[in-house]
This record gives sequence, structure tokens and C-alpha cells, in this order.
Amino acid sequence: MTLSLTVSDEVRALAPGFTHVAIEAHDLVNGPSTGESSTLLDEAAARLAARLDGRAPHEDPHMVAWREIYTAFGSKPSRTRNSAEALAKRALSDAGLPRINLLVDLYNAISVAHLIPVGGEDIDRIQGGMRLVRAIGDEDFVTVAGGAEVVEHPEAGEVVWRDDAGVTCRRWNWRQGPRTRLTEDTVTGIFLLESLAPMPVEEVERAGAELAGLLEKFSPGARITVHAPA
Repeated sequence: MTLSLTVSDEVRALAPGFTHVAIEAHDLVNGPSTGESSTLLDEAAARLAARLDGRAPHEDPHMVAWREIYTAFGSKPSRTRNSAEALAKRALSDAGLPRINLLVDLYNAISVAHLIPVGGEDIDRIQGGMRLVRAIGDEDFVTVAGGAEVVEHPEAGEVVWRDDAGVTCRRWNWRQGPRTRLTEDTVTGIFLLESLAPMPVEEVERAGAELAGLLEKFSPGARITVHAPA
């Protein structure tokens, strides 16, 4: 893997059932949302509704597991939902899923269809490697509030993704910072699919394969590597 990606022993101890699949992609083509990506999001919402069969997203066993982990590191899961639950809730609402840009639409569709937290980062904007750690509490998380850039700090013990410059995503996969997000200028990305027991690893692999196929379809000629679950 071109990009170093590690999970700390502290996080492994907190969540021994955690698995992630990383997809590294080079020579990507991004741009505004398209009719095709919009259709994928609508289809994903329909797949989610069929999967839940009348249940609320938070009642799904995988989302129950994520809520338990959020509680374990001190976050209130009903207030700060993991990314998959938050997207699923929007997908089933009258407002529907947001259309962000082509690449984000693709991974959001996979997240919703499989009810798996999925994130995407611009490798060219990452400084050093990416690490999933429990925060000390003095790390910088640069975000935007009221149209202005602000610096926040995670709570001590909070699970965060970070690089050498600071936190890239707070509360595991709750809120991504703008510094490393995928933009229409992105050409190289890392996509992370994250799961907890009781979700079978094979299901995460299937979701990863589906996302890789979409990346290949919408970025012909891209160099895409799906890494083994870790």
C-alpha cells in the first residue's frame, strides 16, 4: 500500500471485532454529481429499505454494534451517529441522500446499500500515514463553522482517524474534516469500509468489490487496488 494505514492496539482492545477494507485508487476522475450517480443513490436507498424491512436503521445488528462502541469510548450514539446510520436515516427521509460529487456519491451509495460506514480521503492531502487511535485530547481537528475555519480538539479517549498534521475524522467515522476530503480535483484516493462483528467479513469484502467496480466504471483507466481485510 502506498499509504501507511494502521490501527492502534488500544482501538483493537476496545473493538476486537473491528475489520476494515481499504481501496487505494490512482488516476481517478471526479466531478459534479451526475444523473448516473444520482440513480445509484436512489437505488441504494431502495436496497436499504428492503434490507431493513420496516426496521429503523439503529435496530440493525450492525448499527447496534456501532452504537455500543460509540458508548464505550464516551460518545452518545443517538446524538453523534456513525456515518452509516446517519446516511441511512437521511436515505429513508423525505429529503433523501445529498448529492456531493461523483466519488462521494459512489461511496455513499455503497455505505447505504450495505449499511457499512464508508469514507474517502484524498491521498495527496494526507500528511504521513493514517492512524486509527484513541485521542489524547490536544490534537487539532480543523473544521468549518459559520463559514469560517475553526480548530476543535477531540475528547480524551475518543477514537479518531489522524495523520501527521492532526485529526482527519472525529468519533471514528462521525465527522470528516475538510482538509482531506474528496473534491472535484481529487485524482488519488483511499476508501475505507469499516465493520464490526456481527457483520461477516465476507459482506465487507463484497461491498468493497462493488465499490471498486464502480470506481473502475466511472474512472476508466484508474489503477485500483482492493487490500485484504485487516
